[in-house]
Amino acid sequence: QYLHIKEKIKDFFLEKGISQIHILSLIVCEDSGKAKWLCTEDAMSWMIDSRENKLMVFEGKVSDFYGMRKKIECFLEHPEQQDGREEEGMGVSPRETGRREYRIPAVTAVLAAVNILVFFLGTFTGEKLFRLGAIGLSEFVDGQYYRILTSLFLHWDTNHLMSNMLILYFLGEVVEKYYGPVRYALLYAAAGIGGNLASMAYEFYSGASILSAGASGAIFGLIGALFVLVVSHKGHFEHISLRRLVFMVAYSLYSGLRSSDVNNAAHIGGLLSGAAIALIGQIAARIKKGKRVQDA
Repeated sequence: QYLHIKEKIKDFFLEKGISQIHILSLIVCEDSGKAKWLCTEDAMSWMIDSRENKLMVFEGKVSDFYGMRKKIECFLEHPEQQDGREEEGMGVSPRETGRREYRIPAVTAVLAAVNILVFFLGTFTGEKLFRLGAIGLSEFVDGQYYRILTSLFLHWDTNHLMSNMLILYFLGEVVEKYYGPVRYALLYAAAGIGGNLASMAYEFYSGASILSAGASGAIFGLIGALFVLVVSHKGHFEHISLRRLVFMVAYSLYSGLRSSDVNNAAHIGGLLSGAAIALIGQIAARIKKGKRVQDA
């Protein structure tokens, strides 16, 4: 069952066209013999001895996993410091100071929950929610400006919802941890609005009639912001490398361009909006820091 679960996860991402998939298992227990037996055929597995509060990496297992080994060991040695990353100089943003008790990505969890709840409500109301909340140029021009936000919580089908929520969970957690809940929520909303504005601009210039819905623009905005973070951190931020992020963006845009029912304008608009917001924020922070140094 253990190996089957990992294979199902890999199969899901393979169906999405993501070929490089690495899954690390952490077995938390007191019996090292049973843990070692369970992971006999799995090199991507470690054990945490819950009695001694110690990480155990058995022979034949991967020695590190994107820098996670040092982080886990640091956390186990100094749990009172909530993984000790500030003291160990492991690249934690100063914005996290005083906020380390916050572990659950609350905004990401709430956004995912609202999207799922709205989707289930939509299954009972047919097309009513889409008629009321999806966005198009004609509806926006008619004064229904609220649609620029409500459309971000509507999804056409299960695949549309699940693909967006998976990306939101895996990437949103990283971005939220860096920016904090308030700025993260504002970034998400602004990128979603930017995506919808780009969609309406494309509709205007192309003469097409588009009724758009989905969180994709906002999620591409998180990818754009993450791209700026990765570049500013010399090609690697948390467990995300620049090469993999570029591949993911390129593949996502390529897949969208090959599909007729994907709003590529919203994707590109959200991506650029998120990157621009993150870049402006970094420039503003550096200017502010420079002024403080001059004043000192």
